[in-house]
Amino acid sequence: MEGSLERREHVRRGILFAFTTQRAEFGLRNPKMMTVRDRHESTPVPSFRADRKLRIGVIAPPMLSVPPLGYGGIERVIALLVDGLAESGHDVTLFAAPSSLTSAHLISTVLMPSALGDPASLADELCHNAAAFREAGDFDIIHDHTGTGAAFGAMVNDGTAVVHTLHGPWTPYSRRLFELVGDRVHLVAVSHAQRLANAAVHYAGVVYNGVDLESHPFEPNKEDFLIFLGRISAEKRPEIAIEVARAAELPLVMCIKVTEPGERAYFDEMIAPRLGSDITVLEEPPHAIKVDLLGRARALIFPIDWPEPFGLVMTEAMACGTPVIASPLGAAPEIIRDGVTGFLCATTSQMVQAVHASKNLKAQECRDRAEQYFSGRAMVAHYERVYREVLSGIAVSDEPTVTKKRLDPNRHSRTARRVGI
Repeated sequence: MEGSLERREHVRRGILFAFTTQRAEFGLRNPKMMTVRDRHESTPVPSFRADRKLRIGVIAPPMLSVPPLGYGGIERVIALLVDGLAESGHDVTLFAAPSSLTSAHLISTVLMPSALGDPASLADELCHNAAAFREAGDFDIIHDHTGTGAAFGAMVNDGTAVVHTLHGPWTPYSRRLFELVGDRVHLVAVSHAQRLANAAVHYAGVVYNGVDLESHPFEPNKEDFLIFLGRISAEKRPEIAIEVARAAELPLVMCIKVTEPGERAYFDEMIAPRLGSDITVLEEPPHAIKVDLLGRARALIFPIDWPEPFGLVMTEAMACGTPVIASPLGAAPEIIRDGVTGFLCATTSQMVQAVHASKNLKAQECRDRAEQYFSGRAMVAHYERVYREVLSGIAVSDEPTVTKKRLDPNRHSRTARRVGI
């Protein structure tokens, strides 16, 4: 038995050594990278008080780094949330891709995640969630942002509260899932429109996604071009943006994502034949270039053809002082103040008229709205309130509801073997 434990510890140390070596080779260093066992081995379990700092585990999808290098709205939101919670003094652990950079403690359970859109990414996410939720007993709150995590969260029985943010639209799968687990997982919607789309489940709250105001500089001076930013798909209707720009006789810059087969097919069929000298296409440009274009553009064209649950690019544009011209679907009517920070338009001709009218809108009004409702600080404060309300419903006194046990010293070795590291 003693020899078996020694072998397990040897495997665990070997895995950690290989992982840190791999990160060093690729320049992926994070001084707070550690295991859950290292963090909590000597940490006493505090009792719940409304004013105490919390131990929070945040689970991000494992495919993209937090924050992402290019596309990745969910990952940008998670990065802002995690760093804000850590800055507020909470003990935060982020379960995310190994290339992530964060002020929280980072744990990566899948060292070589599959690309976004790869069928194998589902298996990666399942293993990622299984490994993360095995450690649930070491947190007051687990906050899940993945597609499959709520199913794991419903099986947590040690007193740890599980919060799940629904980042995508309501689908037949998600409706069935939350009919089953809604009484065990605390659901957060990212807009009131998303919440109203399924009134049959209970919500812990509505929290708007935040945008990092510091990395989206305000630009009051506008130039005569329009911008479209998003993935290429039928839901986003990028061809409408081209039509609007041409009718308004203005150039269009398109910052797009076309990495998945369906996106490439839509681009080849619907976008490529419409391109001309008046259209500039940039595939996932660096953040600095993206925000520079967002700030200088006369308006962002957002001609969606589906009930988008939030639409982070709208708040990013407003943070830069740029109005948004959008279809009145999903959360757009909540985000845009019609006639002040943009226009809600039901037809292409209305969008063309809005382009001309956008010259009369004030950039400062756009920035002010982003600061008031969609800042990172506002998002963090709202999630803190959700956490405390959830915990208040679980903890009936200042005494711990569950005595939490120390982790098995060899747990990470077994977990690593299970997820194929």
